[in-house]
Formats: sequence, structure tokens, C-alpha cells
Amino acid sequence: MKILSINPGGLSTKIGLYENTDPIFVMDIQHTEEELKDLIDVTEQFKFRKNVIIEKLKEKSVNIREIEAFVGRGGLFKPLKAGAYEVNELMVNDVLNGNVFGDHPSNLGCLIAYSLAKDAGGKKAFIVDPISIDEFIEEARISGFPGIKRRSLVHALNVRATSFKLAKKLGKSFYELNLVVCHLGSGYTIAAIRKGKIIDVNNANDGGPFSPQRSGSIPVTQLVDVAFSGKYKNAKELKRVITKKSGVYGYLGTYNLIEVEERISNGDDYAKLIINAMVYQIAKEVGAMSAVLDGNVDGIILTGGVAKSNYVVGKLKKKISWIAPIHHFPGENELESLAMGAYRVLSGEEKPHIYE
Repeated sequence: MKILSINPGGLSTKIGLYENTDPIFVMDIQHTEEELKDLIDVTEQFKFRKNVIIEKLKEKSVNIREIEAFVGRGGLFKPLKAGAYEVNELMVNDVLNGNVFGDHPSNLGCLIAYSLAKDAGGKKAFIVDPISIDEFIEEARISGFPGIKRRSLVHALNVRATSFKLAKKLGKSFYELNLVVCHLGSGYTIAAIRKGKIIDVNNANDGGPFSPQRSGSIPVTQLVDVAFSGKYKNAKELKRVITKKSGVYGYLGTYNLIEVEERISNGDDYAKLIINAMVYQIAKEVGAMSAVLDGNVDGIILTGGVAKSNYVVGKLKKKISWIAPIHHFPGENELESLAMGAYRVLSGEEKPHIYE
């Protein structure tokens, strides 16, 4: 079965054609700011990106009618169960009418997949594990401040895909494992998975370890002082600093860990302190999620782009290897993860959820 994965990003649209879960080809289609600057409306963005994909498929001599399923990256939807969703008119209309929880290029994934599937003769269109997956146990929702609930926003796509990979490697079912999964990207997701459900996770925008760009958990009373200091014009500006210009970038002026490691190898003790502090915070969060699982942890997964760093992984293993066996799946592999999710449905391993 041929499956086309579609992952819209800020200045790119990544696509991958798979035979079951084996790649036929993968493409990273780059867009210029000039191309996108006037495409403010979601419909205009959708049409532009879809047409680009069609042209690239023609260049590869791909007949879309030979594709069995089209799967798009899931966007910022309302809280949903984990798994695959067959795209329906309600989902499409929610995106077109702005009935989503934020503006993000990934919202376009379902629109493109749905339209291509119709063009291909009424084939299947899916999204898989959008970041709004919410399977929290009730205790995890309580923040400690009445009126504010902890929210589940999670890199669910890669977290669940790597968990399925580990289960296959161990010869077990994903639904019988207790795992702590560390997705280490521009933001960090440290998730506690109990028998197939993500029962707790740090929201990378609100807390957890600091990352290449995000602040993670901050001393609250000091943050209140900063918010009312007059340094920032409004809440939007401060939120942008917290989520885009903090963490490693805030301390060192770069979020490129290769550059930071070079600075450390050249004797930069301050850079070393910051990275070691980041590892320290990741390890603390792994310990916290292990406690959520009552210490019954079958494995710890290290994944995401930062998991390619030998320095970070080496330091982290020394701190957490006593908890459970560590399994290493570097990179985010989003296109493959989308194909895996669609294939689980097409092969009958999972049933798709109904978006309603």
C-alpha cells in the first residue's frame, strides 16, 4: 500500500511516499518568505502548498490514484484521544473557520490530505497523533492554583511512534508497556506512558526542562515581577520570549547545539554550565515521570533532534540509567511516523477515531 505523508512547516512542506512503512522517497520542499508573505488566509496557504505537492509528485511520475492513503500532520485541535483520525468535513470546517486552539502550519495537514484523497478518487485521508492529544489522569490536571489547569500539549506523533518501535524491538505490545519518553527538540516533551496512554507530560510551553529555545519551568513570583516590570510591551511579547528566545538561546545567543559543543570543547566553561544544567533538568523530569509510573518503568526513550548530541545523551545516561533501560531513537522522523500511523489503520492493527 502506498501512503503519502504530508508535514507542513513554517517555511517548508515535507512529503514522503511510503510502501507500507518503507520510504520510496522523501522531499523537503522549501518556501521563501516572499512566496508566503501574501498568503495570510488559511485557504490560500492550503491551495498553494497543495499545488506545490502536486507538481513535485508529477516530477516523480507519481499517479496519485495509485496512492492508498494520504496522511497529514495533525494541528492544534481540541483535546483528542491518541491515534489516527479519518479526516471528515467537520475537521476541515473547524480549520477553515478557525475553530482550533491556535494558528500553526500543521493545521493545514488535514486540508491537504483530504483534498488530495478526493482528487485520487475518494481514497482515505488521516491525521495521526496531533499535539492536542489529552489522556491525562485527573490528578495531573491540578496545577496548585485554582482557575488554572495543567494542559496536555505533547509531541505525540514522535512520542508514540518511537514507543511502537521499541515495543516491536522488545517483541511486546505497546499497550503492555510503561515508558518514559523524552522528545528533545526545540521544545522538550517528557511523557509518562502507562499501558499505551500518555497519562502525564510537561507542556513544553509552560514547564519542564529548559530547551534550546524555551524557558521551561520558571520561579513563579520572579516571573510575575518581570511581567509587571514594564520591560515587555504586552503578554504576547513576553510569551514569545519565554517560548522562542529563552533556554540555551537566552543564555548563549544560539540554539545550535553543535556550535555550543564546539564552544565547550574550546574551553567555554559557561557554555558547559548551561548545557549541564539543561541535562540536569531533563533528568529531574525523567525522575518525576518515573514517580508518576510508581517506579514501574520498562524503558526510557531518548528521541528528537537533540538526541543526536553525543554530549547530551552521554551526560543524560549517567544520570538516569539506574531507573530503567535506555533506548535511543535520534531525530524526529515525522514523515515516517505519519506513515506508520496510517499503516496501523490500513493493516487493521488500529481503528481510526471519529472526529466529532
